[in-house]
Amino acid sequence: MTLCLMTVHAHPDDEVFLTGGILARYAAEGVRTVLVTCTDGAVGEIVDPTAATPENLAEVREGELRAACAILGVRDLYLLGYRDSGMAGTPENADPRSFNQADLGEATGRLVEIIRRCQPQVLVTYTSDGGYGHPDHIRAHQITVAAFDAAADPNRYPQQGLQPWAPAKLYYGIWTRSSFERLLNGLREAGLPPPWEIAEGETPGAPDEMVTAAIDVSAYVPLKIRAMQAHRTQIPADSPFLRMPPELAQEIYRIETFQLAQSRIETAPHETDLFAGLRV
Repeated sequence: MTLCLMTVHAHPDDEVFLTGGILARYAAEGVRTVLVTCTDGAVGEIVDPTAATPENLAEVREGELRAACAILGVRDLYLLGYRDSGMAGTPENADPRSFNQADLGEATGRLVEIIRRCQPQVLVTYTSDGGYGHPDHIRAHQITVAAFDAAADPNRYPQQGLQPWAPAKLYYGIWTRSSFERLLNGLREAGLPPPWEIAEGETPGAPDEMVTAAIDVSAYVPLKIRAMQAHRTQIPADSPFLRMPPELAQEIYRIETFQLAQSRIETAPHETDLFAGLRV
């Protein structure tokens, strides 16, 4: 049986932070790795003005995404082609081309077709709040959850002419509060600022008890960092994510954590392999 991992992300560069390590690790192990990117990232901030302009940002970000995929060993990249919706409450949310305005059934069908073609055993996306409330992340969650069931149902999207496929597991990628605490403390000790403005006394991240799978990607941290560097328009060279001391980067990035949301097979409460129970 050929193993296949599919990750569903909102924008170019999202694939690196939550899943760069697992994409690199499983690709190196011979697993077919598939990335679905839902939007073009056209509304992203340009942190390096020499890298792009607002007019060509979508094109540049696609190039950055393809470069990152090559670094991580991603075998197949699929672009759903929606326009970046921007942050919640911005005018871009109302753009009829945006992912935020996309018909849920139509967008789910696009993902169902990719699932049926690639036949992944494991799907990975965001939690229901998208991790931090971005409309495109929330939409990516919604279509992935819907497609997990729809792809297996022969009565859904029969016009595709493809055999139904039932992924075995659906995971949500999460950054835990303890991971953020280690990151913030490590940056403080290194004399570096936090990666974004954080309110006094606030620690972002999900409760640690949500984690059901902790995947060791320590051997692939250098690839994850190189993939971050490929996204020049979004991650500045002086970003704390890139400037942190190597030993801190290794500590922060060596484990990627996930919550098992749905499973069609019996699973253990704590996994160290997303393909646990699926390997022959």
